[in-house]
Amino acid sequence: MKRRWPVASLTEGRPGRVFWVAGIFGALSAAALPPVHLIPILLLTVPGLLRLLGTAPTLWRALQIGFWFGFGHHLFGLYWITEAILVEADQFWWFVPLAVPLTAAVVAVFTAAACALAWFAPPGWRRLWVLAGAWVLTDLARQFVGTGFPWNLWGSVWEMPGVLGDTMIQPAAWVSIHGLTLATVLLAGTPSLTWRGWVLGAIGLAAWVGAGTWRLATPGGAPTGLTVILVQGNIALEAKHDRQTALANFERYLALTARGVADSPSPHVVVWPETASPFLLQTDPAARAAIARAAAGPALIGSVRFSGDASHPGEEFPYNSLVAMNVTGGITGIVDKWHLVPFGEYQPRWLPGIQIVPGGGFRAGPGPRTLRLDGVPPVGVLICYEAIFPGQIVDESARPDWLVNITNDAWFGNSSGPRQHLAAARMRAVEEGLPLMRAANTGITAGFDAFGRELGRLPLATEGYLSLPLPNHLPPTPFSRIGLIIPVVFALGVCCVPWVVPMREIRGVMRRRRN
Repeated sequence: MKRRWPVASLTEGRPGRVFWVAGIFGALSAAALPPVHLIPILLLTVPGLLRLLGTAPTLWRALQIGFWFGFGHHLFGLYWITEAILVEADQFWWFVPLAVPLTAAVVAVFTAAACALAWFAPPGWRRLWVLAGAWVLTDLARQFVGTGFPWNLWGSVWEMPGVLGDTMIQPAAWVSIHGLTLATVLLAGTPSLTWRGWVLGAIGLAAWVGAGTWRLATPGGAPTGLTVILVQGNIALEAKHDRQTALANFERYLALTARGVADSPSPHVVVWPETASPFLLQTDPAARAAIARAAAGPALIGSVRFSGDASHPGEEFPYNSLVAMNVTGGITGIVDKWHLVPFGEYQPRWLPGIQIVPGGGFRAGPGPRTLRLDGVPPVGVLICYEAIFPGQIVDESARPDWLVNITNDAWFGNSSGPRQHLAAARMRAVEEGLPLMRAANTGITAGFDAFGRELGRLPLATEGYLSLPLPNHLPPTPFSRIGLIIPVVFALGVCCVPWVVPMREIRGVMRRRRN
């Protein structure tokens, strides 16, 4: 008698239950993401998804299975979004039960598309390969469709702390996090294959570990001689937006900066988090002078600024910015955030009926920029959300020597959100071969070398400063040179290989489905 997989007994004759099982598999898969890193769960859920797709009699059923898998996955993987709404629950209480399910439903459409493509492939390794390739292609689409939202990428499951995580994320320098996702889906699906598939999976995993070990053994990352002082004020959002406490918040950052400078060698550069300055530095020389006295050197400060727009004469609009200052408090450069958070920082025009962001929110900057300051290596700036977009963070016309990421994750409390955001920033360091320094208002403040190895951190809800020597950059990585075309080519190749078989075999599979 043919042995049946347990999923068959759960869903046979019960079409509605198929969707519940798919949703449960998706929800369980979220445990593989940071900070839990329960990666073995994917050895259950991915084969389970493949088995469910094998039971689908129609394309529509396959789409539904993929949607419910993705919905369950993102419902649990994005729960932290609710934390931001609870900060202003008195005004947006009605949105609390809607925000995460609606977001999960939108993102689940991409999972449904990947599963639909996999349904067309014959069962076995061919379906697994098409699923893996299509999964990456839809993740890439997520990065660009609308405003883009490449969160919960499965390549991030390998970003566990320590040597193991450092080793497993090194191939991102060649194929990016999307390439790691491709390998992750292929490895996770091996239990659905024959023993030959297991052997190939073991060989692939060994090669992965070997490649990571080899890259970590290559020389690089020697100190530049510059110290980076990252300041974490740990100011609650309620106090951060209170005008009455603005001066006290500013003085806290000044005091922490002065302590950090006193305890750190020179030369140094000071970094404050996103919107850390409650004063408009562009038009407030007194505030700049106070920062200059405390920093006793160049400083990179998160601040809001206002500027005009040629299309609206006489009007000024807010920008979420990083202001670069020299030792005397003069402004030497400004970078405006260009990848804004929908409904958090700006009001999308395609939903005019619901006004969530007062006044329409911030204006977007022109794109990635590299700052040049006296005594500081050229630096690329990532403001908060911008750190989650692989291949879109560096101005290639003026490539920087290091990256700085300023953020305010206080909106998401003590949840997985700040930890996943930190993991995204770490992956950008590996992809670009550039050290990355991160200053967060309430945490997690941290630094990474060009291999993504952690240099130090300040945990959540901690007031203090982190003084770190800035390592040198590595030569441009293959991914930094070529970009997202690399994972696109790999994903397309993996999707196409299964179809290099006799067409009569494919026609036979489709004929059996119709019958």
